[in-house]
Amino acid sequence: MSVATFETMGTVVSIRGADASAAAEVRRVFAGYDHRYSLYDPSSVLSRIARGDVRLTDAPQEVRDTYALALEWRDRTGGAFTPHRPDGVLDLSGVVKALAIRDAGTLLEAASEDWMLNAGGDVLVRGRHRGVAPWSVGVVDPARRDVVVGVVALESPRRAVATSGTAERGEHIWRRSTPTFVQATVVADDIVTADVLATAVVAGDADDLRRITAEGSVDVLAFGVDGAVWATPGAERMVRSSEAVTGS
Repeated sequence: MSVATFETMGTVVSIRGADASAAAEVRRVFAGYDHRYSLYDPSSVLSRIARGDVRLTDAPQEVRDTYALALEWRDRTGGAFTPHRPDGVLDLSGVVKALAIRDAGTLLEAASEDWMLNAGGDVLVRGRHRGVAPWSVGVVDPARRDVVVGVVALESPRRAVATSGTAERGEHIWRRSTPTFVQATVVADDIVTADVLATAVVAGDADDLRRITAEGSVDVLAFGVDGAVWATPGAERMVRSSEAVTGS
């Protein structure tokens, strides 16, 4: 199966199961989001807002809609997720990568029945690997990066998985309390939900995790700073699956 890769948004994107034309379209989707929202690009709309050159109310409708979406998630997570940095700068990176994955997935839907899109460990799939087995994603131990502690088998409707943590990139997540978690993996029906909630778990505390998982609409595997592991019933099955694979 062909694999296309490219760098964007400070990470690497890989696409399996798409032809060159579809892969190029996906790349353009990510480039568009990066150009509009990157705070590392002085010409982006967000950079211009941060400098005070443009008021948020005068920004393009798409940017205002993305901000509104981020505020909606802030409310849904009780403030564990937020688009506002501690220094007051508006930063929409917490939803932008997931939106790019979502829109790229829409393009891939028309190009292939079986594909996987992986953007820095945040994954969206359709169909099955080589049309046979479910697409699977390994979850690594944050304390031992060479150890896989869980295997996520992605099948409809749970087509998305996202992991947030500090093991690889250090403390880059804005926490609103004393750190409780060092890593969280969320499996959901859509990539925006998975990505935002993974960030919210790491940014929040045990009460946030309980609130996020109360409805049972997502599966969560979270690792505490004290070494404890929290898992919803679905996530427990992921860990058992990994143990079975390791022991075979």
